[in-house]
Order: sequence, then C-alpha cells, then structure tokens
Amino acid sequence: MTDSYAILRNRDFRLLLGTQGMLNMGNQAQAVIVGWQVYSLTHSPLLLGLIGLTEAVPALIGALFSGHFVDVGRPHRIYLACLGVLMLNTLALLLIGGGLVQVPGGNILPYLFGAVFISGLSRSFSMPAAFALIGQIIPRPQMSAAGGWRISVIQFSHIAGPALAGLIYGGYGPGIAWIMPVCLISGAFITLALMAHSTRHFRNPPRPEKAWQSMKAGWRFILRHQVLMGVMALDMFAVLFGGAIAMLPAFADQVLHVGSEGLGLLRASPAMGSILMALVLAVRPMKTIRLRWLLYVVALYGLSMIGFGLSTSFITAALFLALSGAFDSVSVIIRGTVAQWLTPDDMRGRVSAVNSMFIISSNEIGAFESGLAARLLGLVPSIIVGGCATLLVVAVTALLVPKLRHDEIHPHSHKSA
Repeated sequence: MTDSYAILRNRDFRLLLGTQGMLNMGNQAQAVIVGWQVYSLTHSPLLLGLIGLTEAVPALIGALFSGHFVDVGRPHRIYLACLGVLMLNTLALLLIGGGLVQVPGGNILPYLFGAVFISGLSRSFSMPAAFALIGQIIPRPQMSAAGGWRISVIQFSHIAGPALAGLIYGGYGPGIAWIMPVCLISGAFITLALMAHSTRHFRNPPRPEKAWQSMKAGWRFILRHQVLMGVMALDMFAVLFGGAIAMLPAFADQVLHVGSEGLGLLRASPAMGSILMALVLAVRPMKTIRLRWLLYVVALYGLSMIGFGLSTSFITAALFLALSGAFDSVSVIIRGTVAQWLTPDDMRGRVSAVNSMFIISSNEIGAFESGLAARLLGLVPSIIVGGCATLLVVAVTALLVPKLRHDEIHPHSHKSA
C-alpha cells in the first residue's frame, strides 16, 4: 500500500473524515436553506451579506481565546461540545424555520439570524479543536496525503449538501429540508464520539503562563513567522474581495433565472472542481511545497471569479465556479499542510484560532462585503471588481513577502523559521 492510501488504515482518521464530511454537509445544507429563506422573505442582497457578518462577529470574538482553551484542555471534548451545540441549534431551526412552531408575529428572520450567530460562536472553538486533533491523529510525513483525502471528503459534502438541500427545499419546502442538516450534524456528533480513548483524552502538558500570556504567545508566534503570516493574509484578502458565494441566491434569481434547485447546483459547483483536484493531490501528495504555487493558484482563483461574474448562462457560471473550487482546493491543502508542518504541538490550538480569524474574516465578513458591494456597484460589477481585487492582492503579497516567491517547505522544516 502506498503512502497515499496508508493513512486510510488509521481508524481515528477515518472517523475524523466521517465527522467532518457529515458536519460540512449539514452546514452547507443549512447555508442554502437559510440563504434561500432570507432571500425569499426580503429579496435583499445586503441581507444575504449580513448573514455572513452575523456569523463572523461571534466567531472572531470567540477565536480570541478559544485557542488557549484548546491548548490547555482536551481538543476532542471541546470539539464534541461544539457539535452538540450545533445539533441543538439546527433542531431549533427545524422547529422554527420549518414552520413546526409558530413564532410571535410570524417573522422568522430574527430567529434565523440568531441561529447563525450561535453557529459562529461554536465555530470559533470547533476549528482550533479539529486542527489540534489532526496533529495528534496524523503523522507528519502523511500530512499532505491526509489533507488531500480530507479536502476530498469535505468538498464532496459541499457538493451533496447544497445540491440535495436545494432539491429537497424546491420539492418539499423548508419543513422537510431542515430535517437533512439535523440528521447530518447528529451523525457527525456520534462519529466523533467513537474515537479511540487516547484521542478522546489527549491534552498538552500544563503550562505555567496565564491565559492572556498564552494568547499573546500565539499571536507573537504567527506575527514573527513570515511564511505563516503571509499565507494566512493572502487567503484572507483574496477571498475577502474575490468571494461571491454569498451572492449566489441573488445571481441565480436575477441573472440566471433559476430557482432553489439551480441555487443548490451552483453552490455545489465549486466543490465539484475542488473534489477532483483534491483527489489528485491525495493520490499524488506534495512531498515538498514550493510556496510560489500558492501565488499562482490564488491568482487563477481570481480569474475564475471574473469569468463567473461575466457569465450569462447556467453552464458557464457553473464551470467557472468549478474552476474556482479546483484552484481553491490546492490553496487549502498547501495552507493546511504548511501550517501543520510549521506549528509546534503545544501551539496548534492558538495558531489555528488565529488562522480561523483570518478564514472567518475572509468568508463571513467577505460575504457582507459582497452584499455591500452589490448594493453600491450592482450585482455583476461587484463580482468582477472583486476578482480584479484578488489579482491585486496576489501581486502585493508577492512583493511584500518574498519568501512566498522563493521558499520551499517540507515535513521536517524548522517550526520556528
């Protein structure tokens, strides 16, 4: 068995794949249902963007201290608690968003946004907890191959989740559609609970410093590490300006004139490209990473978003979204592998928490930026301008962080370089 497939013999890794696959499928289904319900009620691109901001605010606040608790606590227990909260939160969405419980005045918008807020807070703890678990489950030489398999499973969930949610919503309404994320997130909770005793009870040795000193140390480590800081900042600003996923309900309605079924397929298109690329990188993992590859794929991502903004047919739009997903998949695997290779074990929670702030800023605040830009510039021009901004971000990053143009990273790279 080659190194590419050997990691699949690891039972805890298989359980992690199942957990993250079901969790992401449930989250993606929830995003489609919430987005379509909000747009159906308001027809406002700005409110679609506000969904992202509502998730980002608690996630950013929680990320300030979540990494410390992960590094001094048990990552598995924290991750399991987060999934429990998400499971109950999604059940509440089934009851209210699905119309099983009538709310005063009949206005479900505040409840939808409240549930999104809770999801953001849970996410601020689940991301560093999952990152810390990965470092314990996967040997360093297998990290790149494992990253390919993880992205493949996650992106498959990004295909199936939106597509199925859109079809179920269109055919049977929100009451039935909400059952899907409830079942998936419950399944993720059960799978995570089945991990080995050593994984469930792992924790780093106790440290004498106070909480604020611990959090400060995480930021100091990243700020002094030019490569880590460079790859995080590149992703944050590229997706902050170039991402257009939050505008898909409006684009599906105003430009392509397709319903919730078409929205689900559009939402799944980036994942279709991503999963194909991730499978290639899982079977043929990168043994050494040339950081300039990251600059190339982020630039190609920006060009793909420009092509999507110019699209007037469903097929062309889906194709450019698939290309954006393929290039983003390479970016995600490179960034995740580099972060795992360069981060000491006792810093994983804090480094991941800081990284989650960059990711949340790019995705959720980027969704708000997309809604605001669409309000000011118009839907299509805002997407094209965003793609051009991504190209500018790549050029500026290459100029300011020369290590990204020249350095190579491998499993035994010095962690404090």
